[in-house]
Amino acid sequence: MEKKKYTADDFTYDKGKDCFICPNGKELEYKNDVTLRNNSGKQYRAKSGVCANCPLIDNCISGKSKGKKNPVRILYIAEQKYKDNLSEKMKEKIDNPAYRELYSRRMQIIEQAFSDITYCKGMNRFTLRGEKKVNIQWKLFTIVHNIGKCIGPLREKIKA
Repeated sequence: MEKKKYTADDFTYDKGKDCFICPNGKELEYKNDVTLRNNSGKQYRAKSGVCANCPLIDNCISGKSKGKKNPVRILYIAEQKYKDNLSEKMKEKIDNPAYRELYSRRMQIIEQAFSDITYCKGMNRFTLRGEKKVNIQWKLFTIVHNIGKCIGPLREKIKA
């Protein structure tokens, strides 16, 4: 049976020092403000070497960090969460029978364009950097895709 991993609720906040106390009594100091996936918050971190010999390390630190020479527990406290959870909104839409039927049609229309652009045209990554340049490159590929769709019927007209 796998042991329960510690969450932020298992740590105690010390307002005077602006730090969190881990279940083993060690301090996690405030390091900086962080933005993760449109959520903003604060990052707290234990001092280097403190977690290495901790008896509770299996419940506290993930497998990747545990294998390092000096594993360090990092605690992220979200202060402002992103207003909309887009994944949840999409799940709600797909659960609605009317939207489910529309979405199934979308897959037949849109997914073909993506597969043609990535597989047939060989665009599996953008070669430019920056939002404006990437948008231009994407628009060029979609223009090429649409021209390719128009050429087929034109060839049929010419042959007839």
